[in-house]
Amino acid sequence: MFFRFSESMHVEKILLAVCLLLVMSGWALAEEDGKRPNIVFVMIDDLGWMDLACQGNPLVETPHIDHFAREGLRFTDAYAAAPVCSPTRAAVITGLAPARLQITNHIPDQPRFTPKDALLQPATMLNWLPAEHVTIAERLQAAGYRTGFFGKWHLAGRGKAEGEGNPVYYPENQGFDINIGGCTLGGPPTFFDPYRIHNLPSRTEGEYLPDRMADEAITFLEDNQDRPFMLMLWNYTVHWPMEAPGPLLEKYKSRTGPGLNDTRYGAMIEAMDQSFGKLLAKLDELGLRDNTLVIFTSDNGGFSGVADNRPLRAGKGYLYEGGIRVPLMVRWPGVIEPGRESAEPVISMDFSPTLLEIAGVSGRQQVASDGTSLVGLFQGRQHLRRDAIYFHYPNYAWHGDNRLGAAIRRGAYKLIRNYDDQSVELYNLVEDMSEKEDLAAAQPGLAHSLDRQLGRWLEKTGAAMPRPTEIRP
Repeated sequence: MFFRFSESMHVEKILLAVCLLLVMSGWALAEEDGKRPNIVFVMIDDLGWMDLACQGNPLVETPHIDHFAREGLRFTDAYAAAPVCSPTRAAVITGLAPARLQITNHIPDQPRFTPKDALLQPATMLNWLPAEHVTIAERLQAAGYRTGFFGKWHLAGRGKAEGEGNPVYYPENQGFDINIGGCTLGGPPTFFDPYRIHNLPSRTEGEYLPDRMADEAITFLEDNQDRPFMLMLWNYTVHWPMEAPGPLLEKYKSRTGPGLNDTRYGAMIEAMDQSFGKLLAKLDELGLRDNTLVIFTSDNGGFSGVADNRPLRAGKGYLYEGGIRVPLMVRWPGVIEPGRESAEPVISMDFSPTLLEIAGVSGRQQVASDGTSLVGLFQGRQHLRRDAIYFHYPNYAWHGDNRLGAAIRRGAYKLIRNYDDQSVELYNLVEDMSEKEDLAAAQPGLAHSLDRQLGRWLEKTGAAMPRPTEIRP
């Protein structure tokens, strides 16, 4: 078993990785590789909760994802850790909340995002995932898993500040044996070859990026079918720019109305579905279906410029449901009964402890995490042993006019705290998922209780807070 350490990586991380290796090596040798579950984690970029046919969208065709959803467990109340991409990605890969990581906005956070008349300046944040955080990939790599990353990373920084854009923060130095496409980019220059992504060489001019990513992931499956693996396919699609193959653009050009704000977006969604179908077909062909957990989700809500997130309120960049509620489907033959649904609120930090438990990693209970394993839900349990999930978004999104704030969901209720005036909004999501009726004035006791609980969580995680704008004479 081999590790590649950069000279600039922190000593703590190196020592922890060595300890993990020593603790797990006996277990790894004792287990037969074929009995340990494989893991395929697919995360789509900017895919909204309503952007699939199986979620109720009447204008898009997603037959492969729809069939996949029927084969496993579909979560109706799944949440991204943040309403934008980088914090969610950091939360998935570490199991830690964006507030604790101090990665709370898309990387890099920039002064141009702040409105000129803003009462608050955004909280300071890191523009890269620090090397001392031990990722789920590193833990599984130490346990004998082959690890492959394909697609959008967006955790390596960008710019001239120390640490930004440094390859030490790329996937290959964060626990992945293979990295194809993962770099500083938040979106591709183009979805057609040549892609102008430095670690994705040109192959066939005019080739479509989701198809290329699926092919690269399939090669990884073929090369590692005889040993346990974790494959993360974090597609750049369906992020801007709005580009899709010609036949699909033609197919969707007249599909307007509730469900789509941009017909090109519908074409991108179906193209993404086709590429996902290729990956699933290869798992079947290689005989890997029955021993492979497959997760399909998104990193935040749909961008309202192209997605129609109704009945959810708002979209990407907002703490309303349209910005943070995302599709989530999971298939694990023999463990997850097909055709199930769960309304249990789950969040991005849950994936790390889930994958550790699935892989049988020793000592996983001692691993720091802000999430809870979902394995019990997979096995049929109705609820998790926690009472709330939390969000902290103290930054401005480049694509909207969001208010800086935080949120808590406890049971049916969700409270949003607005940092500019410390006002709160309270919604019953079971009765009002569109967040039309603010109950804060009608139920002040509940609002106060949730706000206090949210405040304790913000303090516990060391959340960085926005600062008042200096008023100059």
